[in-house]
Amino acid sequence: MNTQEVIITWATPVFFALIALELLVAKLRGRRVYHSSDAINSLGLGVISQIVAVFSKLLTLGIYAWCVQRLAIFALPASSVWVWVSALLVYDFCYYWLHRAGHEVNILWAAHVVHHQSEDYNLSTALRQTGSGVLLGWLFYLPMAIVGYPLEVFVVVALIDLLYQFWVHTELVGRLGWFDRVFCSPSNHRAHHAVNDKYLDRNYGGILIVWDRLFGTFIEEDDTDPPVYGTRSPLRSWNPLWANAEVYWATAKDAWHARRWGDKLRVWLKPPGWRPADVAQRFPKPDFDIGRTRYLPPLSRGLTLYSLVQFALLLGMAVQFLDLAKHLAAVELVGYAVFLVLSLTALGALTEGRRIGLGLEFARLLATAAIPLLSGGWFGVPHLDGPVVVALVAVALASALALGWLAVSSAGREGSEKAIPG
Repeated sequence: MNTQEVIITWATPVFFALIALELLVAKLRGRRVYHSSDAINSLGLGVISQIVAVFSKLLTLGIYAWCVQRLAIFALPASSVWVWVSALLVYDFCYYWLHRAGHEVNILWAAHVVHHQSEDYNLSTALRQTGSGVLLGWLFYLPMAIVGYPLEVFVVVALIDLLYQFWVHTELVGRLGWFDRVFCSPSNHRAHHAVNDKYLDRNYGGILIVWDRLFGTFIEEDDTDPPVYGTRSPLRSWNPLWANAEVYWATAKDAWHARRWGDKLRVWLKPPGWRPADVAQRFPKPDFDIGRTRYLPPLSRGLTLYSLVQFALLLGMAVQFLDLAKHLAAVELVGYAVFLVLSLTALGALTEGRRIGLGLEFARLLATAAIPLLSGGWFGVPHLDGPVVVALVAVALASALALGWLAVSSAGREGSEKAIPG
């Protein structure tokens, strides 16, 4: 197990322990900072980003390693403490510019938008990550390779920078005095996630907020103007595939409709929200309303509990996928990845309260039972003991029965409510 895998292995249970602690503290303070469907969506997007990372490491780390070997100006030793300290500072500086570009260049925003879509602000939001950031994000870190920072140093400082940012995604930690003036803190990052006019496109720092102070993008959180979270074009969906595709799709449509060839290119490179004049005139969009009703489709308590249980089971499968990824055959790896992504998409449709969600979820449960029943194994596990096969089929069958009962119960309650006059 390499250093990166060791860090992730130890960090994951800590993440969920801190989420549990945040839930407890919020309850003791009489606050609600989590909504189950939103949290499932955020964590599901984090799972998908990790699935994508399994396939994208060859591109990102491979390019970095090639540049270090052939283009590095210096041969920086991984044994030097100063190499590690300076690498973390340089990485954080590069991250600032990537993060800033992610808010100022539409094609980069199309990837980064995933992290901002939640209308909640809690520790699950920190794990809400893009699946497409790998396409262009690696470009911003190539200067580190050219300077000569070894690959192993780059990988570890990248993880440190990312892990640090987890704890700043909370509403339960207030101002921290001098710390807020130097480091990215919960207060500073709350302002970054806000859609209020005064906060828009500010506070990009990963570990240090000093970069924002140096380059004029810092703003302090204002208690008289509390942050409102989300995006100015709300996602209004729990579909993780659509969450990753929405801005790409909207931009592609604007590019298609634009009459001038220059506008077809500029729509990708201009800041988010920019549209060619002729497109905006022919296909107007509603103005942003900060007082909009948040997206939260009603879901019965039973279906909420069902969704949480099924997500926990899928999370266990995702952990198994990441463990098997080191030695699983390509065909099986892709198959398992597709199964997990489609499963999370089905669960998203179910939590939206859509009729198609029930059909997709029943289909997912059928596939979950059919795979071990027909093959005698599971992805990456060619032969399962008989009791294990029976257990997998039994869990899928019990889930289907529970889902059917909950669906009938919910439909019955809705029918009764409609029948009541007034």
